[in-house]
Amino acid sequence: MTERPSPARVAVVLGGSHTGMLAAAALAGLADRVVVVERDVLPAGPAPRKGLPQARHVHQLWSGGALALEELLPGVTGRLRAAGAHRLPVTTDMVALSPQGWFRRWAESHFMLLSSRDLLDATVRAQVLADDRIELLEDAEVLGLDGTGAAVTGVRVRVAGAERALRADLVVDATGRASRTPQWLAALGLPAPHSRTVDSGLAYASRLFRAPEPARDGFPVVNVQLDPRSGPGRGGVLLPIEDGQWLVTLCGTRGAEPTADTADFARYARAELRHPVIADLVEQAEPLTDVTLTRTTANRRVFYERMPEWPENLVVLGDAVAAYNPVYGHGMSVAAQGAVTLRALVRRHGWGAPGLSRRVQKAVARPVGAAWDLAIGQDVFYPGATEEGPTRRDRIVSAYVDRLMRTATGNGRIARRVTDVTSLERRAEVLLAPSVLLAAAVGPLRPALTEPPLTAEELKKAGLE
Repeated sequence: MTERPSPARVAVVLGGSHTGMLAAAALAGLADRVVVVERDVLPAGPAPRKGLPQARHVHQLWSGGALALEELLPGVTGRLRAAGAHRLPVTTDMVALSPQGWFRRWAESHFMLLSSRDLLDATVRAQVLADDRIELLEDAEVLGLDGTGAAVTGVRVRVAGAERALRADLVVDATGRASRTPQWLAALGLPAPHSRTVDSGLAYASRLFRAPEPARDGFPVVNVQLDPRSGPGRGGVLLPIEDGQWLVTLCGTRGAEPTADTADFARYARAELRHPVIADLVEQAEPLTDVTLTRTTANRRVFYERMPEWPENLVVLGDAVAAYNPVYGHGMSVAAQGAVTLRALVRRHGWGAPGLSRRVQKAVARPVGAAWDLAIGQDVFYPGATEEGPTRRDRIVSAYVDRLMRTATGNGRIARRVTDVTSLERRAEVLLAPSVLLAAAVGPLRPALTEPPLTAEELKKAGLE
């Protein structure tokens, strides 16, 4: 008797941006075929794409995300750096004014990868789509899920005006903030998931500059952080990216929003921020673009892991689970960690194992929750961020974090513990260790800095000395 071949294992990933590409990479080799469904036509190289307006603003990969990215796509870090991305040690190459004062530049504890979003996406996309097991279906609209509340069996899409069904043994929603999974679950007869939104009202205004020639390599990140205790928050960040460019983003919450007026960019940087260092730097640089303004910055989380029922063969990743205020720079890193988690659990439990999707969704909630707590821990204090305002827990946690961050300005060991968490390499529990609690009670060991800790060489490179 001839043995019948087993059917091919097919995964369908909805969304071809950062999260979707990493999900496809995670599933290649576990599935026989991975189909990435993307609503846009993706550019061939590092160029803007229609469905990603936030790409014009600052992006970064904290080391926790960069390590996950490298695990999924070996060699990608080297390719990014060869294309011009910068690897900056944390906190060695950070000049940051926190609400508690200037941070010192301690020895490297972690790192960041910095580039334009266009370069990052193009580099990742090229490596992912070079895998013959991964197919890209572009200019395709996702209409809904096929299956029942017990199990998803595929998706319905519209391509070139014609509807078609794609059979899938696993569907991954990586469609970002625009995700329609709650509606699709309702259509399958499942209850609405619990969600929470914390909206600081932040507006982002960004502009690209050509750095002064001596400062085009080896220049630090400069970050004037928002302070929720001083009324409307105002902040700015300067990131060195590829091709000798500085990407500068100014941001403000309700009542202090920057505008899209190019003539107002320099004024806001000088008059509104708590220190004029970014204004001083961009005055020495050459503007390359007009200002891009974005207001879609709310923190929004859907608690899929808490649902009493969850269908087999469905996983939600990235911004479709939780989208964060981009000022914290955690979205891409959490997406990479989620894709690593997906691959690990499919390998551990086996393709199609009962309850696999629920296990993945619960496991994904861990890195999501870490970034969520970091984001809303500050944003919840801005007026109008939530209907109910900060909870008692929010206030207690915030008071401790304030004390801890003040300690970190003058204690290198505590600064390292803080960056363990902000880099997404360790969980927040490390901040509750007895030695950390004691250090927070004692406070900083060194006096507060009164000026940004730029070196004499950096000031000379930037034309400020």
